[in-house]
Amino acid sequence: MAYISSSANRWYCAREAGYGQIPAITGANRIPAVKLKAQQQRVKSERKDKTGSRTWGGLPTGVRRKTSFEMTSYMIDWADQSLLPAQGPLVEASMGGAGVLWNGGTAAAGCDQSTIKFVEPHGLNPGQGITYNGEIRFVSAVADPTTLVVNAPFSAAPAEQDAIGATATYSLAGNLPSISVFDYWDPVTAVQRVLTGAAVDRMTLSLNGDFHEFEFKGQAQDIVDSASFTSGQGTMVTFPAEPAAAPFIYSPVPGNLGQVWLGAVPDQFFSVSAASVEVGNNMELRSKEFGSMLPLAVAPGMREVSVTLELFSQDNAATAGLYQSARQQSPLALMFQLGQTNGQLVGVYLKSLIPDVPDFDDSETRLKWKFNDVRAQGTIDDEIMVAFG
Repeated sequence: MAYISSSANRWYCAREAGYGQIPAITGANRIPAVKLKAQQQRVKSERKDKTGSRTWGGLPTGVRRKTSFEMTSYMIDWADQSLLPAQGPLVEASMGGAGVLWNGGTAAAGCDQSTIKFVEPHGLNPGQGITYNGEIRFVSAVADPTTLVVNAPFSAAPAEQDAIGATATYSLAGNLPSISVFDYWDPVTAVQRVLTGAAVDRMTLSLNGDFHEFEFKGQAQDIVDSASFTSGQGTMVTFPAEPAAAPFIYSPVPGNLGQVWLGAVPDQFFSVSAASVEVGNNMELRSKEFGSMLPLAVAPGMREVSVTLELFSQDNAATAGLYQSARQQSPLALMFQLGQTNGQLVGVYLKSLIPDVPDFDDSETRLKWKFNDVRAQGTIDDEIMVAFG
């Protein structure tokens, strides 16, 4: 009997039609597996009955269960742009809004680096992403059906008949959907698992690591496994089989590739050494109601979107302007571009945040500024947008 290799592991994820209802999946739902920690515990209840001894008699069957998970997945290329990205359900579970596909367009004459004109009506709304020549930007204003303005300039203006690339954009919403995460192993006789009713409490995107990664933490309704499955779990009659094996070839995107745009009038910063964006949902589950030992629904609380940023201080106008914004408590915009090739891009756009005065870190040979937990603000569900391109 051989041990099970920790690399003989495959993940799939998909949105649930109803809380805790395991959906059908195909090979297109597969995502890169890096690390998954899922733990289910019975809620500890204190027995106060007098038994005549000091021995604990244990807990009865049927006490409430609490299931938590943490998972990390690489950012990879978006191969089939006619479908939403495979990692989209996780982003949707973190932010709430359904992914919106845009199939791209063709540039007309008269474009500049910030104003993009199209041959035909573009159908885009403010906040949606567009790509061009290995760069991703977000629509900040729609001038007319064929003209729009982006949040930061492209490096070069599109020429007439140039292709403006497809995107999938995710926005915020008041409610959060649940997803199922499928955890399959070799051999097929090993214990296979599905996290049902998975709800993301915190999503984190970090810059300048070895590779661009997504981190998700949250709670699930239950862990359904092949060893103890009974009909009816996850509304399934039998434990869901893994889709037929298909080639899953991808290249993770190096964590040092991308762009940072920052400021009231955005400037590109080349001095950022580390950064992260976190979406926190302060989530609870409906888990304390009479009649059930499993949670019944997702209940998100007040949202927190925060940024942590480290950069090397420089003697230039853009860096001085950033410090001045912090001193005057004036809002600025922030955009991260992860990757530098069409089909391997993720954009993160926060349109308004007010930083505190940075910490000065002089422990290294060059002075660093550190902005810690800067919270983004907005009007209604518009603190952050995320787009794949």
